[in-house]
Order: sequence, then C-alpha cells, then structure tokens
Amino acid sequence: MITTIKTKTTKGIISVVSAMTLLLSLGSCQDFLDVQPEDKLAEEQMYRNVNDADAAVIGIYGKFMGLAKKYVILNEMRADLMTTTANSSPYLKQLSEHNETADNPYVSPKDFYELILNCNDALKNFDIMLAEKRFKQEEYNQRYSDIGCIRSWVYLQLGIQYGSVPYITDPIENIDDVKNISKYPRISFNQLIENLVDFTENLPFKKPYPEGTNLRTSVDGYSTEYFFINKECLLGDLNLWKGDYLMAASYYKKVLETSTGAASSAYLFDKYRLSWSAANIMVSYISGRELDTNGLLNSDTEGWRSIFSRPVDAQWTYEWIWSLPFDSEFAPANPFISFFSKNSGDYQAKPSQSAMDRWNSETQTNGFPYDARGPKYTYKMVGGEPVIMKYLYKYESAGDPFKTEGDWFLYRAAKLHLRYAEAANRDNEHRIADGIYNRGGIRGAFTRPGLNTGSDDVTNEMQTHKPFPYDFKCREGQFPYYRDDWYRASLGVRGRANLLRKEVVGDSLISIENNLIDEAALELAYEGNRWEDLVRIARRRNDPSYLANKIYDKLSKEGNAEAENVKAKLMNPDNWYLPFNW
Repeated sequence: MITTIKTKTTKGIISVVSAMTLLLSLGSCQDFLDVQPEDKLAEEQMYRNVNDADAAVIGIYGKFMGLAKKYVILNEMRADLMTTTANSSPYLKQLSEHNETADNPYVSPKDFYELILNCNDALKNFDIMLAEKRFKQEEYNQRYSDIGCIRSWVYLQLGIQYGSVPYITDPIENIDDVKNISKYPRISFNQLIENLVDFTENLPFKKPYPEGTNLRTSVDGYSTEYFFINKECLLGDLNLWKGDYLMAASYYKKVLETSTGAASSAYLFDKYRLSWSAANIMVSYISGRELDTNGLLNSDTEGWRSIFSRPVDAQWTYEWIWSLPFDSEFAPANPFISFFSKNSGDYQAKPSQSAMDRWNSETQTNGFPYDARGPKYTYKMVGGEPVIMKYLYKYESAGDPFKTEGDWFLYRAAKLHLRYAEAANRDNEHRIADGIYNRGGIRGAFTRPGLNTGSDDVTNEMQTHKPFPYDFKCREGQFPYYRDDWYRASLGVRGRANLLRKEVVGDSLISIENNLIDEAALELAYEGNRWEDLVRIARRRNDPSYLANKIYDKLSKEGNAEAENVKAKLMNPDNWYLPFNW
C-alpha cells in the first residue's frame, strides 16, 4: 500500500496520487490504479505490476510535495537570510530566535517519518514483486533506487534539523512507535550519514528514469525528467557531509557532464555549464544600456530572474536539475503564495537586513554598487516592505488569483557548481574550485594571460590536465580548430551575476570556502539551502561561532533583544537541533 496505515481508503490513496497525475500520459488516476472502491485494500491489490509500482512512486512524490513549505521554512527561517514580519506567527518567531516550544507545528518530525514509512512499505513490496516476477529486474532497479533516494534525502534533512534520530528501514504498523527509544534508538548524525552513504551508494540504479517508461514523459507542458530526485546529486551531498570530498566531487562531476556527447550543440555546450551562450538566464543589460539601471533585463523570459519564472524551454533545462511544480488543477496547493505574498497572501516572511546588506555590499562590472540578484530579482519592495519573489513570479504573471502555479526549487546548476567547488576545494584543488564559481569560470582559471585564441596553438592550453573528476577541457582555437565541451564556461556563478571577482585572501582553503558559502547566500537564498550550509561548515571546522555569528548578525541588525542570548546558546552545537517530539 502507499501508506503504512492499513485502513487507508481508496479515496485517500487516490488523493495522494492525484497530486502527481500530470506525470502520466495514461488516463485518469482511477484508470491508472485500477483499484476496487473498498475501504481496505490488500497489498496484493496495490502491487500487481509495473503500473501499480509507478502509482506507488507517484503517490510518494505527491506526499513528498507536502514537505515543501516546511523544508523552506526550517532551512531559511532558522538561518540568517530570512526573518519574520509583523504578520508572522509566534511559531515563526520562535524558529528565528531558536527558542521553539513543544507545540510549535514546524518542529514535529512526524510528517518526515510518515513519508519514510511510505517509502519503507513501497521498498518492501518492490522486493516481493521482484521475487514473484511481477516486474522485470531493470524496472525494479529504477523504482527501488528512486524511492530509496527519496528516503535518504528525507533522512538527511532529519539529521540536519534534529541531529540524533531513529533510522528505520522496515515497515512499522504504528508511527508513534518511532518515538519509542527502546524500540528505535536514535543514532548520531555522523552515524546517520554513514548509514545513508552505505545504503545509497549500493542502490542498483543511479541515473534518471530512461525514456520509454511511464515515469519519463511530458504531460500538460511539464517534463517529468526533472520531477524525480537526481541520485548523483544526492550522493554528492551525502559524501560532502561525510567528508569524502573526492567521492563527492566525482558524483557532482557526473551530473556536470550530463550533456557530454550530446548531438545538439546548444545542449552540449550549455546544459549545466553556466555558459555565456545561455544569455537569457544571467544578469545582463540591453545592448548599449549597460550603464542604465533601467536597461536591466528583467522579465519572465529574460534575465537572471527568469530562472524562476520562465516556462520549461531550452534555457530552463540548462539550469534545472530537480524541480517539482504546483498546479492549480491538482493537490497539494502551492503553499508559497500565501506565505510570501504581501498583496495576495499573509506575508509571513521577508529578507533579513543581514541578507539585504550582503547583496548591497557587492559591485557589478558596470560599477553599480549592488548585486542585482538581490534587490532586482530575489526580492522587491512592495508598500515599503521587502517581499521574497522567487516563488511568486509565475503567480503574479498569471494575473488570476485562481491560477496558483509555482514550483518547489530543489536543485539547479548553480547549486551543483557551488557544491562541486566546495568538494574540490576541500580535496586541495583550490584553483579548480575558485575557477568554477568565480568570475571567468573554469576556462578563465586555466587560460594563460596573453593567449590569442585566433592564432596561438591551444592544443595544450585552457584545460586542467587532471584526471576525473577534475578534468576540464575548455579549448577554443582556430589554428588548430578546437571547440571543447567546456569552451563556453567562462562565466562562473559570479560572472553570470555580472559581479567582480572575489579574491582569495590568506589561506586558500578557508578563504575559498568562505567565498563559496557567501556566494551560495547571494545565489540560492530562500531555496532551502542556508541552514544546512551553515551547519555543514560549522561542523566541519568544529567552530560553532561560524554559525552563531551569522544568526547574531541577523537578529542584532533588526534590533532583537535576544540576539546575544541566541548567539551564546548556539555556541553549543547541541542547541542547533530541534527537539524530537510530536
């Protein structure tokens, strides 16, 4: 069954699945499930063939989407870039001040475990189906690995938020048993990471669903290729947390090379490469108006903002790796409009002054004294208040209060580049790490000064001369003629934002790592990454002040009387984690 609660009704099961029916090129959800309208469904009625297995996968993703709001709030409100508004509930204020009470609805891990138990149930039944030859080995490998990775992703989030948690991999009857320490003892975060790496690396299938399966199609304008978790990105992240930086870089590099060997030149040179030719998703200005603030390209299909507003076209696919859409025709409803919007919602959260100061401390190449990704794209002023916009562009463009389309932003190329650079830097590949994210890109980092691509022999130029995962060839030349796969990668994350280089000062490892996490704040704000970034670096360095000082900066800049107390509290790493209770 899709849930571990045996009395779940047919209607209840279908309501979960219907959240993702747009995945399928088949008929109605009822046709797809082909279940009998009974109050109780035996598992043998739910797992008869590959179509039923697909229904289970889709049902789990439908339930997974219910975590979107909580994921964003926990990872952003607890960190330094997001803060409360006058409209915020007391529970959000508690998260911002790290002073949560037992009744705070954002604190409960129950919904995470409900999804984990759904995954456990599906994985058990996939094993049974395979043993009874109800589907093929390759069908099993693909679906088992997908759900296994979703479970690992949820467990990683539990570790980040709660520290010590029970690691349960078998179905259980009563979810409240999860709280029973005698039945399910809690393991340390470090042990959890070890378990997740071991399990996930041993999964039999690590690529996206292949074309020709029910789960790889295009329906109602949505490409399901990007709906499902990218297993190699997850494995990169797990190994990054573990401290196996070579392995992390290796998994990330495989995703960076997604387009290698592609027949389409645009796909080959642009997908996940942050290339100069993907011009519609960068901070850029109308030709001839580069010194005019009103010349900034800023629409649903032009400029850096279009990463979050454009339809699923070629440029969209160059950036996005994992994104789940909310559609007004399907449950669950988009939770972000009511949360962020000032005019059409409750305006429960806004950018912190600390975050806005970050964007305003940068300088563009045209001399403008701010990072346009902040005040021009990520947020805008509405009625004198800053409003986070990443989740609102599609809704506002529709101009219809009943059209509540939007997205849960989970993984994109810029995040991949920053995570790869973090792993490479820790693996002592500082030049590569700096080149990946900084202005000039990986090509610029390995181009010798004075090189003339129109006349010089570039055979041995513009490449790293390193083995995998640090092998980059960026050659462009006329005599002899070269166009390597990475030749257009001359921007880096900062170059795509039209910003000046960020210099390395002092110790290369720490300086570059600081630069990378600072850049992630500017690039990925409010996408659900900030708290985990702060926790990961503070744990790695055994330096709680790294995290505590950033939260202090947020609270002190808004005049919060608790700023000093919160800082002192967070100097003890045990206080980083939420209470495990519901």
